[in-house]
Amino acid sequence: MSRRYLFLTVFVAGMSTLAIEFTASRLLQTVYGTSNIVWANVIGLVLLALTAGYFIGGRLADRRPREPVFYGLVAAAGFCAVFFLLLTGTILRGASTALADMNIGAMAGSLLLVVFALAVPVTLLGCLSPFAIRLAVRDVSEAGRISGRIYAISTLGSLLGTYLPVLLVIPLAGSRAAAVLFGSLLLAVGLIGLWRSTGSRRAHSAVLLWPILLLPAVLLWYQGNIKSYEGQLYETESAYNYIQVIRRDDCNYLLLNEGQAYHSYYCDDGRVPSVSVWSIMLAAPYFNQHPAAPQSMAVIGLAAGTIPKQFTRVFGPLPIDGIELDPTILEVGRQYFALNEPNIHVLVGDGRYAFAGQTGPYDIVTIDAYKVPYIPWHLTTREFFAEVSHKLSETGVLAMNVGSVPGDRRLVDAVGTTLLSVFPTVHAIDVPGSLNTIMVATKQPTTAGNLQANLFGLSEDTDPLLRDALNTAAANMASFEATGPIITDDRAPTEYISDSIVIRYLLKAGPSSLGTLDR
Repeated sequence: MSRRYLFLTVFVAGMSTLAIEFTASRLLQTVYGTSNIVWANVIGLVLLALTAGYFIGGRLADRRPREPVFYGLVAAAGFCAVFFLLLTGTILRGASTALADMNIGAMAGSLLLVVFALAVPVTLLGCLSPFAIRLAVRDVSEAGRISGRIYAISTLGSLLGTYLPVLLVIPLAGSRAAAVLFGSLLLAVGLIGLWRSTGSRRAHSAVLLWPILLLPAVLLWYQGNIKSYEGQLYETESAYNYIQVIRRDDCNYLLLNEGQAYHSYYCDDGRVPSVSVWSIMLAAPYFNQHPAAPQSMAVIGLAAGTIPKQFTRVFGPLPIDGIELDPTILEVGRQYFALNEPNIHVLVGDGRYAFAGQTGPYDIVTIDAYKVPYIPWHLTTREFFAEVSHKLSETGVLAMNVGSVPGDRRLVDAVGTTLLSVFPTVHAIDVPGSLNTIMVATKQPTTAGNLQANLFGLSEDTDPLLRDALNTAAANMASFEATGPIITDDRAPTEYISDSIVIRYLLKAGPSSLGTLDR
């Protein structure tokens, strides 16, 4: 068989390897989230399986350097990619239920099955490169040139396998469709190569059995939702997130990825059932000695619009620039969360980049951009806070949601210390019943006593939501140690601090403890 078809096979194999890695990570994030720990484990598992595959493939190529063996491996890798990735999706459906019920044994068992399911196709893919080099090299004098060409072609395929699933296939068709598409393509290439390199009819008949055997698994495991929560109204996958909308009583709630935190909510009559993370941000302007209703606002981390909706309710239709990275979340917000206020100017893009393009000035800027359990590090640096300060009015305030856990306030301390390197005064409010701390930084020197005085000075016709927000904030003022590291664009240990906090807290309190973030 010609080298051209061999090179085509290597290209498809390289593409499939990265596509499978990204598809696997998207499947996992629906249950285990998108933390650095999850990503490190996915990448580590893939590298370990590829290492085993390189070793096995090299030995097999020396013992049986035949094209039918090689293309049989290619077909087996494609078959297993579809079979085991769809099996992984099915296992994770059970794992999501176990997570919701906090069945630790079932979660651990599911995780072990997932590790095995992902290791099989990736190990087979690892076998292909050394085997392809063995088949392509016909003279030792061309070994360097041929091996270099094969690695280059494989890497080009990997480049395509990086962008296609993330930017096109998963957002448009879903992670399971990505598994079927890329696995089936690899299977087809392997079967064609096997057909062409094998002369016997029995072998040709066997080739036709592969898709027939795979079809029942595709039909069985491709059905149903990715996850199925009680009251689930909607689910979809975007380029950035797995998105769910669930209904509790008369309210809709937005869940992302592992679903252990609410990122927005909306009740049918527009009511606010309780003071939450987002409500407490209403208190931020009242740390000023002579507060005035904000006349302009920016929201970094718009989600489905809970923060600007509450500010609009309390302060009227002030102009609000709302920044959200994921356009699909905005579509969900319009459909299920009534995100249609004319005073909200929606901007799609990364929070820091999109904010840099605005002119301000703003009386208040809020930041709630958590991708549980992480806040983007570039939204926690001294340089970014200086940008925010520059675009605040003379009496402007910044309100920022930061994660904290009992007995470990290192992230609060670090963010508070960094804010104090830019702003004259920073206050901390622990949100009752959650793992959230609202940091309020003021452009002018302020005191916590201002909040209490302004609470007493509210008029009788003040919106009850504002009064409750100020009451809750005043009753839950917290301290922080201004001795943490100053986070900069050059040195930002934000994710390292978050990792260590999460690991330590999970060991003490269990996974259910993360479910109070952003609720």
